[in-house]
Amino acid sequence: MKKTLWIAVAGLTAAVAAQPLFAQELVFTISNNADAALVELYASPKSAGSWGSDIMGGQQLASGEAAEVAIGDSGGQCDYDLKMVFSDGSTLEDASNLCDAPTVTVE
Repeated sequence: MKKTLWIAVAGLTAAVAAQPLFAQELVFTISNNADAALVELYASPKSAGSWGSDIMGGQQLASGEAAEVAIGDSGGQCDYDLKMVFSDGSTLEDASNLCDAPTVTVE
């Protein structure tokens, strides 16, 4: 089952805030093939020094499900560090070029 999960991440970095008025939205799909539900997701530009806020907004992505995630005001940034937290307490960190590979599969 594929869900749509629209999440806007505002103010990721000062560089993003300084982008032109017409912001670029970056949309990618996250597919959860892990045994546990995905309960937190952090996406930070590779150049950022911190994770920022959880962008799941209290929602969960069950095992076997997929969802589209939209990062607002990406400023054309493609390289993101991702941190995923699961309902069983495990975490996973990954780096991805979300423009070249707009689907992230968690296993």
